[in-house]
Amino acid sequence: MEIIVAESAGFCFGVKRAVETVYSEIESGGKIYTFGPIIHNAHVVSDLEEKGVTVIDDIEKIKHLDSGTIIIRSHGVSKETYAILEESNLKVVDATCPFVKKIHRIVERDSALGKHIVVTGSRNHPEVMGIIGWCSPDNPATVLETQEEAYDYAPGDDRDITVVSQTTFTQGKFKELVEILRKKGYNIHIVNTICDATARRQEEAQKIASAVDMMIVIGDSKSSNTQKLYEICSRECKNTMYVQTKDNLETGSSRSLQRVGITAGASTPSKIIEEVQKYVRTYF
Repeated sequence: MEIIVAESAGFCFGVKRAVETVYSEIESGGKIYTFGPIIHNAHVVSDLEEKGVTVIDDIEKIKHLDSGTIIIRSHGVSKETYAILEESNLKVVDATCPFVKKIHRIVERDSALGKHIVVTGSRNHPEVMGIIGWCSPDNPATVLETQEEAYDYAPGDDRDITVVSQTTFTQGKFKELVEILRKKGYNIHIVNTICDATARRQEEAQKIASAVDMMIVIGDSKSSNTQKLYEICSRECKNTMYVQTKDNLETGSSRSLQRVGITAGASTPSKIIEEVQKYVRTYF
């Protein structure tokens, strides 16, 4: 049996940078907090908690802390949250992915100029919630997830529109939504902010999935980019599995498999990918 592991599987630049930032701060000593889980991977977060890192989800709790270090996770935060963190008694370390920070700057600038901001992505994802939080208070953004929402979109005036995207959104969906908006005749400035690593990962996963008997997608259940990889692979290979670790693998129909593909979301440690690969090689 041949096993094909995607070269792009695992930590992306922004995630790797964020995780390394936390471990570096641990070595420096003192109490460490992260505002929200540093990345969407339960195993990484659990390991950090064992090393004394505390996850804080409520900004109000920050106001009652007298000392320590607070690390902003890779997904970023809103402008208001950032200001509260800066005004706290804590040392602030910003581990926001640089590609996400770029979107914050675009949104803040264009919103202040009066342009209406449209964000394509998952509205409940922390990255998207952070992005829309950089708009001017009197000029809120619109989040579009589906074609239906794009068709229904009507800003109600003749303002210019700036379209950006969640960095891990699917390229195909982004193009579909943008095309719908174009046909409405608005004056649209489109900035494709899907990061190159995400695009390469999705393209590679699609290519591998189209050529194997089984596709395995590894990632945390809360990982948006992993869910999108699963959607892409499922369209190409009906026998696609979504697992968090090797413990989720099923070997029931493995005898007829000749080629197995493996990819993983941007928050999946290489150790977990290696364990899945070894398990497949041994038991499938």
